[in-house]
Amino acid sequence: MGLIIAAPQSGSGKTLLSLCLTAALQQQGLSIQTFKVGPDYLDPQLLGTLSGRPCRNLDPLLCGEPWLRAAFHHWGRATDACLVEGVMGLYDGLGPSQEGSTAHVARLLNLPLLFVVDAARQGPSIRALVAGFQGQAPGLRWCGVVLNGVGSSRHRHLLTAALEPTGLPVLGSLPRCGTMVLPSRHLGLLPPAEIHHFQARCDQLAAMGERHLDLNRLLPHLQASRGAPGPSPFLVATSATAPPPARPSGGPGPLVAIAQDQAFCFLYPEQREWLEHWGAQTQAWSPLADQPLPGGTAALVLPGGYPELHGAILAQASRSLRALRAAHGRGLPIYAECGGMLLLLRTLHDPDHRPWPMAGILPGAARHGPLQLGYRRALTCGTSPVARPHEQTVGHEFHHWQLAPEPTDGTQDGNPLVPLWQLSGWGVPTRSEGIAHGSLHASWLHLHWSGQPQMPQRLVAAARGVEESLPMGQWRPPLRTDWRRLA
Repeated sequence: MGLIIAAPQSGSGKTLLSLCLTAALQQQGLSIQTFKVGPDYLDPQLLGTLSGRPCRNLDPLLCGEPWLRAAFHHWGRATDACLVEGVMGLYDGLGPSQEGSTAHVARLLNLPLLFVVDAARQGPSIRALVAGFQGQAPGLRWCGVVLNGVGSSRHRHLLTAALEPTGLPVLGSLPRCGTMVLPSRHLGLLPPAEIHHFQARCDQLAAMGERHLDLNRLLPHLQASRGAPGPSPFLVATSATAPPPARPSGGPGPLVAIAQDQAFCFLYPEQREWLEHWGAQTQAWSPLADQPLPGGTAALVLPGGYPELHGAILAQASRSLRALRAAHGRGLPIYAECGGMLLLLRTLHDPDHRPWPMAGILPGAARHGPLQLGYRRALTCGTSPVARPHEQTVGHEFHHWQLAPEPTDGTQDGNPLVPLWQLSGWGVPTRSEGIAHGSLHASWLHLHWSGQPQMPQRLVAAARGVEESLPMGQWRPPLRTDWRRLA
């Protein structure tokens, strides 16, 4: 079965509770599969490191409902327990709707809710809060409430008594504890590799869970339906997709290098798995360590992350930047999302507004700007290694950076680049975005390839030197950017 952790709003303690439960079960020798609702990269890294197995995102908007169900039943049946951390408030979804919300996923998977409430400034009014959320959607299954930020045993007794009329048991009360506050920065929590003494922190989380949560009553809800895993979600998602291009007889697939370090860490585990599903080999590559590309690299993936925090180091990574320019010059397919696109620019301004030179494959500079956040519907305008004109997809945008034109040296000839797609979303104006270039896909938009498996399939095909619509000799036009069209 498993349960899903929900809350009235962000900051209530969903991640803390998820980590406490995961650590406590691990301490008891139980295996646990964790999931995260929504397009988050950071909470899943913490949960995955703690559980010892990749945390899987469950996002019906990015991945579609068939993938979501298949992923939950495939990975959730292989462990003793199954836990889903929700997103934001229980009913917060796309715009004013519940689409993509924790409630949406709870209904799809028929999971009971464990409701965590920030009780630090709450008295008996907590009953109205919990009862109001119950009444909003009576069809949901509720298993209990966890109180977070409880100040004393008297405070806990007061809140427990106030909640009795709701019929929901209080299954835990986490105390106020400043030392357990998880460190964060502008895009969310710090990843495990940047948290000092992370293992010691895990031990503290386990102790907190064992002491302050009613594990005996929670465990029956957490226990997974052990048995044979459900069908592979990769096969479910590709059931209507054309078969992959034939591999060279007896030979390994093409090598796709994936940038992966503290500057480039926004990577769903399925991105690597999709490439391997379509026959590619994959290998991690660290621009931050100034590594050359792995020998035999046939395509590159540059995921998002925090390159702006490492501008000075990246600017000195001459071997990596030179390798990037050489790969682009040879026409290798490059797929770049958000922070990965920043690496391709001529200049990146860090949070202190200091400019640093990057690869210079794309003209222009990135500077700090207003927050861009939310789901986006993308209508493809240009042709890239993974996208074709007139296709529609859904992605997620989350960044504080904006592109600005910069004087170029005037040596680039050819036709202007076509914007990659037209983006639209709830409450935001439609705009052109991204850079479509025969061998280059660069965009702010984060995609989960489980919602469009043809994209990694095309990237692998391009890495094999196969392009579906144009001969390779016509595939890569000369580079010139018309920044007015991309603004």
